[in-house]
Amino acid sequence: MDQTGPMLPMLATQGSHVPTGPDWSHEVKWDGVRILTDVTGPDRARVRLTSRNDNDVTVAWPEVQAAPSGVGDLLVDGEIIALNDHGVPDFRTLQERMHVRNARAVARLVASVPATYMVFDLLRLEGRDLSAEPLRRRRELLVGLDLTGSAWQVPGTYDDGEMLLDATRQQGLEGIVSKRLSSRYLADQRSPHWLKFAHRYRLSYVVGGWRPQEGTTDRLAALLVGEPTPEGLMYRGRVGSGIGARAGRILSGLLAPLASQVSPFDDEVPRVDAAGTHWVQPVVVVDVDTHGQGYRRLRQPSYRGVRSDLDAERLGRDR
Repeated sequence: MDQTGPMLPMLATQGSHVPTGPDWSHEVKWDGVRILTDVTGPDRARVRLTSRNDNDVTVAWPEVQAAPSGVGDLLVDGEIIALNDHGVPDFRTLQERMHVRNARAVARLVASVPATYMVFDLLRLEGRDLSAEPLRRRRELLVGLDLTGSAWQVPGTYDDGEMLLDATRQQGLEGIVSKRLSSRYLADQRSPHWLKFAHRYRLSYVVGGWRPQEGTTDRLAALLVGEPTPEGLMYRGRVGSGIGARAGRILSGLLAPLASQVSPFDDEVPRVDAAGTHWVQPVVVVDVDTHGQGYRRLRQPSYRGVRSDLDAERLGRDR
């Protein structure tokens, strides 16, 4: 693993059917934010948390920064989650903390929105690069670290993927990830050896404009989103469902400095959507749940949250 440049996580490919047999292991797909954590120095003196686009987000997660006792030099991959009122991991719950960088404000949020770090891979241990080791061996070493008693957890793995897929559906979880036990860790690559199966069709899109609430000029009610393609940023539709008052204020704050006089989309936006729209530079990335695309438009889209851990320029390559 070349760690001279940015360290970016390995990504899963959308699967068509859950694989079976002893060559595969299956895990819960967590509805959170992907984080690599690098612990170095004597007595864990340096702990650095980075997002999918290699941004340092350490200050946002102090309970995760407090690495478990007994942990020395290591690099791990995992997902930070927070539970909603129903006790289910929910990305929207994390929104209250993802964009906060002021240490005092973060400290206040730790009590009301506690985070848990679900650690599922071990990439370095005591100076030894493990990325070329098979997943089976990396997991053995990870489990052997005993990370209990902190905000860190090592979630279980399962032999029966179909059973896990059904169980996660019943429990309202996001889905599962199936991983080939012989697979190496390929940083910054989308691998066919990791397969994801989500119960909801969710993708990330780039915001190109917003529309105000009817009867107002400044209360954000809907987003116009697009998909980066080789032909440019293609318009995919208007998203209004899921944007409450709090989400609207967060989005307004992010989009106000990005105001633009022209549409950033490289195809034509239908007149009914363009009318009254405030255009913005295509920088902000959001997650959207949908029933798929019909005629290249999102069907029944619902806003899920801002992805500050994703970069609009990389989004097209990460599809």
